[in-house]
Amino acid sequence: MNHPYRDDVLEQLWRHGVQPRATTPPQLVHDFVNDLYRYELRRLRDRLVRQEVEKSDYFALVVEVRRRYPLLSLKARQWVE
Repeated sequence: MNHPYRDDVLEQLWRHGVQPRATTPPQLVHDFVNDLYRYELRRLRDRLVRQEVEKSDYFALVVEVRRRYPLLSLKARQWVE
């Protein structure tokens, strides 16, 4: 089964190093990108615990990570045409 990904979605996915084929189910890609996002948040939290990040800067850094993943605000079915 082919899944024609939207061009704007592919562009954002490529920023994360993700290049799905037309046969790759959108939900699988969505779950992978969500895992990347959660990994970055956990890594940031770990840096806070190790005091590598100031607590006062933590919120802004979390927001910065969230802004790098706008695709996650869409459902996987919205990624295809």
